[in-house]
Amino acid sequence: MTRIAVVGAAGRMGTMLCAAFNDAEDTTVTAKIDPSDPTCWASLEEVAADDIDVVVDFSTAEVARASVAWAAAHDRGVVVGTTGFTSDELDQWETTYANAHVVVAANFALGAVLAQRFAAEAAPYFDRVEIIEYHHDRKVDAPSGTALETARVIREARRAAGRAAVSEPTTAETVKGSRGADSGDNVRVHAVRMPGMTAHQDIIFGGPGEGLTLRHDAYDRTSFAAGVLLAVRRVRERPGVTRGLAPLL
Repeated sequence: MTRIAVVGAAGRMGTMLCAAFNDAEDTTVTAKIDPSDPTCWASLEEVAADDIDVVVDFSTAEVARASVAWAAAHDRGVVVGTTGFTSDELDQWETTYANAHVVVAANFALGAVLAQRFAAEAAPYFDRVEIIEYHHDRKVDAPSGTALETARVIREARRAAGRAAVSEPTTAETVKGSRGADSGDNVRVHAVRMPGMTAHQDIIFGGPGEGLTLRHDAYDRTSFAAGVLLAVRRVRERPGVTRGLAPLL
């Protein structure tokens, strides 16, 4: 039985994950961490490390940094679903936590990870690509971590195939920002925030006379549970920092 500490346990994701871990046959929640809820521990520092095998953090970037450091210091696995880390910071983690067991991912929905894999396959064959991500109107950051990771995967696939940066035909924006954000190499990302949505993404490829759209829809937060469970079960097998869920599939 894998014993789990959930950081951010009182949040929407944390509440769902606590239920999923307790429902699974091989995992159980032994510590709930959330300073906003008096029924939870305020921090990992208050919890006995001997009661925990894996830390799961869906809180804030600041708190998650502390969770990773705590898990590394106590030789515990840690799965991070919080976003807001830069590529440079994750590069530093690979050095700092080379002997730890860390999985950090922007999206744990298996379909979203597979869509990124398919996008990497398609990227070298099309002249243009843009990403549109859609989330609920309570999401405070834009673009989403998933969209940025998708853009990175596409850029790397294009570069590996010897493709140049995507061309940008627009020379003047009548309304500034209407062409979205350039995530690098002119791979444009557009963010939509709308009531009633959960997490959705279109990856749109175009070439002469044809187009290809890869779409993923997460209709409910329960779609992330399978990926988080996969990471919890595999994190101790992988030394160092594992970026994204794809290496676990």
